[in-house]
Amino acid sequence: MTEVTYLEAIRQAMWEEMERDPCVILLGEDVGLYGGAFKVTAGFLERFGKDRIIDTPISEEGYTGVAIGAAFNGLRPIVEFQFIDFIANAFNMITNFAAKSRYRWGAGVPIVMRGPSGGGVRAGPFHSQNPEMHYVHTPGIKVVAPATVADARGLMKAAIRDEDPVLYLEHKKLYRHVKASSAELGSQEDVVPIGKAIVRRRGEGIVVVTYSAMLYVALEAAEILAKEGIELEVIDLRSLVPLDKECILESVRRVNKLMVLHEDTRTGGMAGEIAAIVAEEAFDDLDGPIVRVTAPDTPVPYAAALEDAFIPRAEDVVRAARRLAAY
Repeated sequence: MTEVTYLEAIRQAMWEEMERDPCVILLGEDVGLYGGAFKVTAGFLERFGKDRIIDTPISEEGYTGVAIGAAFNGLRPIVEFQFIDFIANAFNMITNFAAKSRYRWGAGVPIVMRGPSGGGVRAGPFHSQNPEMHYVHTPGIKVVAPATVADARGLMKAAIRDEDPVLYLEHKKLYRHVKASSAELGSQEDVVPIGKAIVRRRGEGIVVVTYSAMLYVALEAAEILAKEGIELEVIDLRSLVPLDKECILESVRRVNKLMVLHEDTRTGGMAGEIAAIVAEEAFDDLDGPIVRVTAPDTPVPYAAALEDAFIPRAEDVVRAARRLAAY
């Protein structure tokens, strides 16, 4: 068995889907000749040719518009943003055209918008953001954020096969740090359904709802707290839209305490939405306040010490869990 990284899993999924379906194309800055900024698409140009692997100018709005038009004409484009921060330049195309197309005149836009998100690699405020909530707030777009190697592969396959726009957030810190055996990935047809969360760790003390790279922070904290008799139940959302609220509510109704953890900034973040859902639908099941552990409302700092303070760490979760456990 070979070891597969998170990056390689994304690469495999795209490669296999391009082999399976000739309508799948890939476009973005440096995706062809250079093989992508992180080498996710190395070798794609040689295998699939310049008609399917398209190097674009530095014009996110332009090539996203091209992808939408291609989708209207029967293709299934994968749009790579070299860093997900620059998806902002295509905001109008995504939110006013791709997202509204099915509602407007019944036409799906089967495009995948993917790119490296998140901090922790000293890339500064313009290459480290988590912009998911701009798109979570926009009806018509599905948003996924895999944390594991198997999910990176399975959710990419699901996204490519979906008939509507999917924003696929791949955390750059996970690219080469998270690994799995090839056996864990299953067959080429194994697809992870969009909209289904998964419980990564069972516990009866506090439910921690999280996604993307923060899954590993939650699991690290869970190991520390278990030695103190505080057992965390850790839910990995995997999909932010659709949100698997049934999974969250089932755990909250059984465990009765809730913490939400994410790397995105606090105000308007996913934690607030989940807190609102639980307050509306499971308030009587709570034995304490809903706790949010998030990044503060600032740009991502460049300085190493400041970035380390900005991104939630296991000790932040441990501290918050101790307070919540006391209720």
